[in-house]
Amino acid sequence: MTAPSDRHITIIGAGLAGALLATLLVRRGWQVDVYEKRGDPRVQGYAGGRSINLALAERGRHALRLAGADDAVMQQAVMMRGRMVHFADGRTDLQRYGRDDSEVIWSVHRGELNVILLGIAEAAGARVHFHRGLSGVDFDGHVATFRDDRDGSLHQARFGSLIGADGAGSALRHAMAARAELGERTESLGHSYKELEIPPADDGAFRIEPNALHIWPRGRYMCIALPNDERTFTVTLFLPNEGDPSFASIRTGAEAHALFARDFADALPLIPRLEHDFEHNPTGLLATLYLDRWHLGGAAVLLGDAAHAMVPFHGQGMNCAFEDCVALADHLDRAPDCESAFAAFQAERLPNARAIQQMALENYLEMRDRVDDDDYLLQRALERLLAERHPGRYVPRYSMVSFMRVPYAVAFERGQVQRALLGELTAGHASLDTLDWSHVDRRVLETLSMLDEAGP
Repeated sequence: MTAPSDRHITIIGAGLAGALLATLLVRRGWQVDVYEKRGDPRVQGYAGGRSINLALAERGRHALRLAGADDAVMQQAVMMRGRMVHFADGRTDLQRYGRDDSEVIWSVHRGELNVILLGIAEAAGARVHFHRGLSGVDFDGHVATFRDDRDGSLHQARFGSLIGADGAGSALRHAMAARAELGERTESLGHSYKELEIPPADDGAFRIEPNALHIWPRGRYMCIALPNDERTFTVTLFLPNEGDPSFASIRTGAEAHALFARDFADALPLIPRLEHDFEHNPTGLLATLYLDRWHLGGAAVLLGDAAHAMVPFHGQGMNCAFEDCVALADHLDRAPDCESAFAAFQAERLPNARAIQQMALENYLEMRDRVDDDDYLLQRALERLLAERHPGRYVPRYSMVSFMRVPYAVAFERGQVQRALLGELTAGHASLDTLDWSHVDRRVLETLSMLDEAGP
């Protein structure tokens, strides 16, 4: 083993964040080695996590642009204009995310995205080592030990600093926790999910509107569907872990079929393999991971899901991780050493991670229980009008999160103020026609300052 140079970084995990960060750092003059426990997906096919759909928004696209990956990724992406709500009575309603097609999000395939980012990282000069799962770290000696999953052999590598981009089950986080208290805690949502699929129509086309995220909200539970570029939809059923219905009461394919026939009737004929997929696809857990500490001096730092895994209901897990990568690369450029960079990175990103974690939890309640509620729809209508009447002053929280790079913490705090204002202005009204608009405009001006659109 040779000693690493001062401008050398070792990244654990060659998933989305690890591959992107490798490119950003190489472009800044760093030597980068990336270690990945799985094999090369370009050789053996994608064998990652269960979720194959991701929602790409402006924060993520900004990071992809910096890495020179945006054009390649967007060739595989499917535009989603808004939420297509499927009501229990069979009606549908498209609730736009933004003002027009300039404010949309994009459905991307996790496996395809990973392959693109790996190719770009290696082309930039990063060295990626597959079949190398982290099995131990000697922080004093600066030696990491990796295990080859094919034959169990062990391999050692010296490091200057380690970056953990190895997901919610992070091996580096485990090694760091054995060394120092990280304040780690995991809060289960009490709900889980099962993935199903809507195949293409017989003529190869999409079976339902492709440019939308479809939601079947049913109060305590819901079903969603996101489009894929091969004209399928990935369907995700979210249920509580206990109660009726729940994953405790719906155990077989036949029971799942009966649930869909009762509560998701228009989706049922779209999912021909429902019973098979329900019985054979794993049940995914939903939880939020909190850490009070993300780094060990200059020896190691965590980012993305390894530092702040969140529930998927704001579509920001990947976007937040990509924003982490940009922030960390910038701090490594500016700081005199890795310890200072890691500390500054944590100070900037931890409050923002907490904010988007909270917003993701809130969005689950909104998606499953409010998108078909009359009061919610009235407030959404008022919100759209206020955004038109007061541009730059009233900015919907979803827009701040998905179409801008306003810090998450700012979006969260401002969103709370705006939500209270919407409740105040619509109280006692069943229609916008009865509002006193001079009063409405005055309250907006009194309550909200102009938003600084500068990104982090």
